[in-house]
Amino acid sequence: MTSSKYDVLIIGGGVAGLTAALHLAERGLKPLILEADERIGGRLSGKQNIKIKDWSFSSEHGVHGVWSSYVNLRAMLKRHEVVSEFVRARDEQWIYRSGDRIRRAPIGSAIRNSSIPAPFHYIQLFLLPQFLFMLGLRDWLSVFNVWSVLVMAIGIDPFMEDQALEGLTFGNALKKWGPAFRSLFFGLTRNGLATDPDEVPLAGFLAFLRFYTLMRRDAWAFEYLPNGGGEVCEKLSAKILDLGGEISFKRRVKRVEKVDGEWIAHWEQDGTPGADHAPFIILASDSPAAGSIIKNSFPSDDFFFPHGLGHAVIRLWFDKKPRKHSEAGMFSGDFVMHNFFWLDQIYSEYKKWGDETGGACIEVHVYGPRKVLEQADAVLIANVITDVQRAYPELKGHLIAPSLQRNADSHTLPALGVRGTHLGIKTPWENLFCAGDWVRHEVPAFFLERACVTGLEAANYILKTRALETWEVKYYPPPEPLAAWIESLMMSGRKNRRKNK
Repeated sequence: MTSSKYDVLIIGGGVAGLTAALHLAERGLKPLILEADERIGGRLSGKQNIKIKDWSFSSEHGVHGVWSSYVNLRAMLKRHEVVSEFVRARDEQWIYRSGDRIRRAPIGSAIRNSSIPAPFHYIQLFLLPQFLFMLGLRDWLSVFNVWSVLVMAIGIDPFMEDQALEGLTFGNALKKWGPAFRSLFFGLTRNGLATDPDEVPLAGFLAFLRFYTLMRRDAWAFEYLPNGGGEVCEKLSAKILDLGGEISFKRRVKRVEKVDGEWIAHWEQDGTPGADHAPFIILASDSPAAGSIIKNSFPSDDFFFPHGLGHAVIRLWFDKKPRKHSEAGMFSGDFVMHNFFWLDQIYSEYKKWGDETGGACIEVHVYGPRKVLEQADAVLIANVITDVQRAYPELKGHLIAPSLQRNADSHTLPALGVRGTHLGIKTPWENLFCAGDWVRHEVPAFFLERACVTGLEAANYILKTRALETWEVKYYPPPEPLAAWIESLMMSGRKNRRKNK
């Protein structure tokens, strides 16, 4: 084997791989990103443009929110001037359908601007007449059951405490809730975890609830990328290339092996096999691909990898704007779709089109159940159009064009595998590290932020080995004082009970 041309091989060019490559290249190392797709960015990457009449719109896997708690991702984007200014989210509307009855409430601004400290800030919803109008007798009778689950989330930090909660699902925990409460939290869960609540592990839901809203009011605050994720990924990859890194596209890694102290990544490109080698390797692909590579590379197949989820993204263009409405929110109850974004209020090119034509474009996501996603394209589009027009009847007869995009089963369903079987950043194999939102790590982060922080820490492991300066990993804002006090009481109480047993 000839001397290595690269210092590090990085399998996967998503946020985790880009983060790792950028920070390694900034310290003078030469990384090679092996990306299976023809575009950089993974689930944040762009897609083929969509043409509507004389206009062309950039496309992507779906709108991503950059939450206030995404501190490491924000720091990286700011340091490299990748995003000059975010688009601040103003409000998120909950639209609830039960039969032919549709009700709505502005829940986003109410929660993040609550005058009541966390974890009681959800009480602010009960001061909204629109929210109260949604509740029925069964909801009022189930208030204690709702509070018991929220208390569980306050007192249990699954990632930090190693609480896998095997066999318990979020859907089962909500069986005793009233229909409106259940629909609200089912909607929140689908929007956050992108799947049917009955498939969500309870540990994943509790960690999600804690990170995104329960422990701090301002955790609900988020912003949008002004031109989508594709632009961000292209700018990050350009930085890496400028610093001496390299990116190879359409190279799908099949397996890895270590020979004479060097790691070799065996890949296929358009049916042709090949290989690259380097002293270090970072496995930064999505969870299903990582599981396949590990299984093909090492004798043990007992490792745990979170499930990958697929979903559908549908965009509808109208020649008319709806009446006063929030720029985003969620559908729940008897709707087919699960969340929505009015792109003409978020993205620059859509805003320009809306201002010049008076039109509007909505993006909706459909996360399941599987039998819905398995519907034919024409059927799924027709059902979504019907539902959107139910929610916005003033748009009937004003549809210009629809677009359907099906995303592959690569979105991570957050779960916690048993320690020793769920790979962390540092692995059982010397100089092989993992990065991605599926990696087992105590950090309380999800999705883009988890991918970023694990990519950063994987890079730091290599920098330490090479005696180079590491990068600071920013930690997250602490819980609000009242939430922290309640959490401390509950955790110490459980610790004492285990000790006494």
